[in-house]
Amino acid sequence: MILVIAGLLVSFVPGVPEFELDPEVALYVFLPPLLFAAAWQSSYTNLRQNVWGIGLLSVGLVLFTTFAVGYVAYLLVPGLPLPAAFVLGAIVAPPDAVAAVSIAQRLGLPRRTVTVLVGESLFNDATALTAFRVALIAATGAGFTLADGVWRFLFAAAVGAAVGLSLGPPLHWLRTRLNDPLVENGVAVVTPFGAYLIAESLHASGVIAVVVSGLYLGHRATESAAATRLIGRSFWKVMVFVLESVVFLLIGLQLPPVLDGLSGRSTPELVWWAIAVFAATVVARFVWVFPASYVPWLMSRRERGREHVGWRGRVVLSWAGMRGVVSLAAAFAIPFTTSDDAAFPGRDLILFLTFTTVLGTLLVQGLTFPALIRVLGVGGERERYADTVAEAGAQHAAAQAALERLEELIAEDEVDAAVVDRLRELAEHRQLRVWERLGGGTGPEGAEVPTAAYRRLRREMLAAERRVFVRMRDERRLDDEVLSRVMNELDLEEAALHRE
Repeated sequence: MILVIAGLLVSFVPGVPEFELDPEVALYVFLPPLLFAAAWQSSYTNLRQNVWGIGLLSVGLVLFTTFAVGYVAYLLVPGLPLPAAFVLGAIVAPPDAVAAVSIAQRLGLPRRTVTVLVGESLFNDATALTAFRVALIAATGAGFTLADGVWRFLFAAAVGAAVGLSLGPPLHWLRTRLNDPLVENGVAVVTPFGAYLIAESLHASGVIAVVVSGLYLGHRATESAAATRLIGRSFWKVMVFVLESVVFLLIGLQLPPVLDGLSGRSTPELVWWAIAVFAATVVARFVWVFPASYVPWLMSRRERGREHVGWRGRVVLSWAGMRGVVSLAAAFAIPFTTSDDAAFPGRDLILFLTFTTVLGTLLVQGLTFPALIRVLGVGGERERYADTVAEAGAQHAAAQAALERLEELIAEDEVDAAVVDRLRELAEHRQLRVWERLGGGTGPEGAEVPTAAYRRLRREMLAAERRVFVRMRDERRLDDEVLSRVMNELDLEEAALHRE
């Protein structure tokens, strides 16, 4: 949100050239890697368990918002044709849940809420872009029927999913046989662009192709080498941060070219229409989420056996509707003329209303979302405690298996006793570490437990080692390449110490 405001302020600085977002750049450069990274890090199992809730938001809510906002704009704006109003509705329909998900994870929302938000953000762009193309066909007079719209949507979804699934297995096979962490991650980097281009060339959904391939490769990432995963996690964190920062900055820079096309409009009218469309977008989500949250419970026996989302959870889901770059990219993709060479009706106004809606949701909903979560007290403390207990049990079983394997190896070959003692100590340390986390790292008298003391002392030792290596480098007794290698080893060990 700060970057949006910064871009907005910079756009009014004298001498700053006008910048208009190229929809091709947004849809082909920014969108694929952001979606792929989100899918890669998502849990396929959790998404599958919440398929009803995700489907109702990513498909049902997008279509409902398209019609609701479209009718509001049609009724309010004189001379705006209904098909053009539906174009506006489709443009502002898909929330960009990146900010909402990051806030939700940081503040510890229940896993189910976070999963639904993640799933919605992964798939709603496909629904919205398909609805946008259908509405655009109707608005430009190129010929359209409802059956055509349904067929286009089903075709785009099915073929997009098929493209993603067809790319996943061979790419995973290739990655596991390259034996080079950099090259393996290089394959992952080009995958979203390839999936998107292939699907779009088949007139299918590039979004779904990217998401499906990302989910498949992310689910099978455990079969890659440890170095590949370490490099991949770091790379995607940096990549997502940079792309999101650029995207939000670009959103703020869009205002001047949008305002240039509205010189003949009344300012009070524009303000009223902007507020009305923003309000319709927000209210439509509330209207849909509350009743729709009961549909999975009614339709699925498995859902009836799970804890139902309370009203606080529904409020959080309803307020997590920030819009982003996909809406702006779609708006700028509106053609200037219709099929009979007439000016596209209300194009400049649609651009303006899209921008004000995106900006309004980012500033109003984005800035108040953390406070809303705190006020409602929606948290997943019990869930996190259960996760820690489950992890402790798994760590205990895994360490026990490691000790048993160590005994087998000792029986087969003679090994130095000091090495064996050290390996046993490490395995026992892993067994105790998570259990001690339940006690916060201190004993009943507030004394530091052994593993907490171990981590504290080892961090101090690592810091001392670093100082020696750096001093020797500064004295030209150690090459920078050697320093880089040993610093990486120390960093990996410290990262393991910091793991909660």
